Amino acid sequence: MITAQAPRGWGRAVDALTRRLGGPRQARVVLLLACVLALNTADSGVIGAIVEQLRTSLHIDNTQVGVLTAAPSLVGAVATVPVGMLTDRVPRVPLLAGSILLWSAAMVVGGLATSYDWLLTSRVALGAVTATAGPTVASLTGDLFPHRERAGIYGRILAGELIGAGFGLVVGGNVAAALSWRVSFWFVAVLGLLLAAAVWRLLPEPGRGAQGPARADARDGAEAAQQAVDESGVRPRPESVLRTDPSRMTLLQAARHVLRIRTNVIIIVASAIGYFFFAGLRTFAIVFVQHRYGVGRAELSLLVPFIGLGALAGVLTAGRLADRLVRRGRVAARVLVPSAAYTASALLFLPGLLTTSAWLAMPLFFLAAAALAGANPPLDAVRLDVVHFGLWGRAESIRTILRMLGEAVAPVLFGWLSGVFAPGDHSGTGLDRVFLLALIPLLVNGLILLRARRSYPADVAAAMESERRFTAA
Repeated sequence: MITAQAPRGWGRAVDALTRRLGGPRQARVVLLLACVLALNTADSGVIGAIVEQLRTSLHIDNTQVGVLTAAPSLVGAVATVPVGMLTDRVPRVPLLAGSILLWSAAMVVGGLATSYDWLLTSRVALGAVTATAGPTVASLTGDLFPHRERAGIYGRILAGELIGAGFGLVVGGNVAAALSWRVSFWFVAVLGLLLAAAVWRLLPEPGRGAQGPARADARDGAEAAQQAVDESGVRPRPESVLRTDPSRMTLLQAARHVLRIRTNVIIIVASAIGYFFFAGLRTFAIVFVQHRYGVGRAELSLLVPFIGLGALAGVLTAGRLADRLVRRGRVAARVLVPSAAYTASALLFLPGLLTTSAWLAMPLFFLAAAALAGANPPLDAVRLDVVHFGLWGRAESIRTILRMLGEAVAPVLFGWLSGVFAPGDHSGTGLDRVFLLALIPLLVNGLILLRARRSYPADVAAAMESERRFTAA
C-alpha cells in the first residue's frame, strides 16, 4: 500500500509545483534558468565548505582562500563586457550551453590542482565563462515572461542562486569530508555537463523584445507597472529616452545611455552592495558558525538548509509581493520592497552576530537571510523595466561588472580584516567583527533605494517611449 501510494504522492507534488510555476513550459524554463544560477553559486559554496581542507592541503590562510573565491568574480567582471554585446546580437541558448561546458572543464582542472597557483589559475579560467550567466539569463527572462510577472518570476529563478550556494556548502562539504575536496569539484563538474545538455535541448530561444511594451499594447493592454505609470500621468525623463536604434549602438554609447538612467544607476549600486555582503557570507559562514557557536559537521548539515530555507522563502515571496503592490497602484513597489528588505536584514543580523547561543542566533539568521535574499527579485525586475529590450544584455553586463567586483573584493577583504582584527587567531573572533562591520553597507542600501522611488516611474515611462520609437529586434 505504502509503495503504491508513494509514486502517486510524488506525482501530485510535481503537478502542484508545475501549476505554481505557470504550467509545464514555463516551469521547464524557470527550472533551467534557476539551475544555471545554481551552478554559478555552487562553486563558491563548495569553496566555503572546504576552507579547512584547503588550508591543510595547500598550506594557505584566509586571505588566500578569499582570493580563490574572488578570482572568478574579478575575471568575470572583465569578461562580462564582450558577453553583454554577444547576448544582444547572437542566439543566447547556444552561448549559455557552451559556457556551461567550459565551466565544467575548468572545475575538472581545478580538482587536479597540486598547488595553490594551479588552483588559482583554474579559478581565473572559471571566471571567464561564468560571466555569461548574468546577461543571458536577464535577457532570456525579459523575452520569455511578461512584464507584470517579472519580479515574481525572477524570485523563482533567483532561488537557484540560494539552492546552489546551499548545495555547495552542504553536499560539497560532505563529499569533501567523506572523500576529498577534489572529488567535490568533479562532482559539481558532472552536474554542469548534464545541465549544458539540458539547456541545449530544452531551453527555447525567444524573439527579441517579445514581451516589450509595444508588443504588450498589441495584446490588448499594457502590463501592470506600465499601466500604473500611464494612469499616474508621469512624463518620461528626456535624458532616459533613446535617440538611436539600440541595435546600432556601440558598447560605449550603450554604457553612456544606461548610466544616464537614474534608477538603473541606483539599483546597480544597491545590487553590488548586497552581493558584496552575500559573497563574504557564503565564503566564511561555515568557519564562523563552527567556531562562534561550537557547531560540528552533523549540525551544520541541518543548520545550513534551515537558513537556506529562510533565504528561499524570502526570494520567492518578495517578488510576488512587489508585483501585487504594483497591480494595486503602488508604482514604486519594486524599489520600496528591496529598501525595506535590506534594512530589516541588517537589523536582524545584528543581534544574531552578538549572541553566542546558536538557538537564539539561528531564528534571527533565518529571518535575516529571508530579507537579504528577498531584495533581489524586485531589483532584477526593475533593471528590465527601465531599459529598452535591445540593451538588456549590455545593461546587465555593466551591472554585472560592479556586482562581480563587489563579489571579488568581499572574500579577500573579509579574510584580510579577520587577520587584522585577530592576528594568528583561527577561532573566528576576527570574523565576528568583520560581519558586524559589513552590516553598515546593508543599512546604507535601504536609504539608497528610497531615492529611486521618485525616479523609477519616469524611467519606466522613458523605457516605454524608447520601445515605441525602436521596436524592431
